[in-house]
Amino acid sequence: MLCILCGLKYVKITKSMGKLYFYNTLGREKDLFMPLSNGKVLVYTCGPTVYHYAHIGNLRAFVFADILNNTLKQNGYTVKHQINITDVGHLVSDDDDGEDKMEKGSLREGKSVWEIAELYTQAFFEDLLDLNIDKDKFIWTKATDYIPEQIEMVKALEEKGYTYKTEDGIYFDTSKFPKYTELANIDIEGLQKGKRIADDKNEKRNKTDFALWKFSPKNEKRQMEWDSPWGIGFPGWHIECSSMSRAVLGEHIDIHTGGIDLIPVHHTNEIAQSEASLEDGHRFVNYWMHVNFLNADKEKMSKSSGDFLRLLSIKEKNISPLSYRYLLLMTHYRKELKFSWESLDAADNAYQKLIKKFKAIVENGKERVSLNELSFEANNYKEAFENAMNDDLNTSMALAKMWSLINDKNISDKEKHTLILYFDKYLGLNLSHEKNKV
Repeated sequence: MLCILCGLKYVKITKSMGKLYFYNTLGREKDLFMPLSNGKVLVYTCGPTVYHYAHIGNLRAFVFADILNNTLKQNGYTVKHQINITDVGHLVSDDDDGEDKMEKGSLREGKSVWEIAELYTQAFFEDLLDLNIDKDKFIWTKATDYIPEQIEMVKALEEKGYTYKTEDGIYFDTSKFPKYTELANIDIEGLQKGKRIADDKNEKRNKTDFALWKFSPKNEKRQMEWDSPWGIGFPGWHIECSSMSRAVLGEHIDIHTGGIDLIPVHHTNEIAQSEASLEDGHRFVNYWMHVNFLNADKEKMSKSSGDFLRLLSIKEKNISPLSYRYLLLMTHYRKELKFSWESLDAADNAYQKLIKKFKAIVENGKERVSLNELSFEANNYKEAFENAMNDDLNTSMALAKMWSLINDKNISDKEKHTLILYFDKYLGLNLSHEKNKV
């Protein structure tokens, strides 16, 4: 019995089509992947808040999402994969304090919030294109397109007694959700030591309580605000993902991904409000997968600070964005990655070498064989690569297997040609196209 099946009532899960193992943050261990439905996987990825350009650390999470999507499909699954665009309600502080990041971006640039959202959404999509991420394989949902659904979820929580009203909004009472600490292993007692300060400031009953709906400040008109049963205002950041995922994927989904910084607050709050609003108490998500930080100069890259590297910074140095993708693949997604220009140069050299090697292989082995026609030795490489990818997306091991294949003189170029193209369906390095640029 998998650890994720403990505690709450569940919808029955069926056996997977293939043996995929993913590290599940929920149980802090690697689990055999067993989807809700045979042959189909439902995935939700937390997307960008479009108040500024994405930095290269942000983009690591989306390269990971792309690799996950590719790997599921190569294992025979049909994948319904949703990514949100947060274009309202994300405050500077995770404690529901401070400026709205979108409104802040509007003031910074002298544009409307709607113009800011469109500008940085398109810039984000351009970054994905540069990284060989086909945005059309995902379902994109904007928070501002789902305001009615968010209001309905808050109403459902209110009817069940999970909410209370303060001067600045409608809050979720985390003390009424016993499983609140499950994902993040939060020390509630430790957090509550500072409770009195929080209460004095905004009437929160518990420090971990979070806003479901924020009221617009008195005598001030926001650019983004809507009427609601509780008054004019805007949705809390967390309710956006819960309501959008339910509208598109349903009440129970297989996999939810995002950065590790989202675990203690955003994802914890998503679970609380999603599961509390359901009638039968089943899980919101079965598998939580989180990407570690990309750090530069010993600091986590932060978009809010304004001090960050964009993908454009890499392109301006005449380095292919796909060399950055290669750099990401060299380190397992759950490991912290320390970025430096030296490490990127090394990845660029390796990627350019790979392109040249593959071009030579294609020229010598133009007539490819099918995967069913591989020799015993070549098929061993195929299985080793698949085992690496199916073992919690071990891309660094998969790259090593690909290089071993390339350097193996006992494998024909026809077989190498076939296998490298097959491997690239997982890795997304665009080798079939890039080889023509050498």
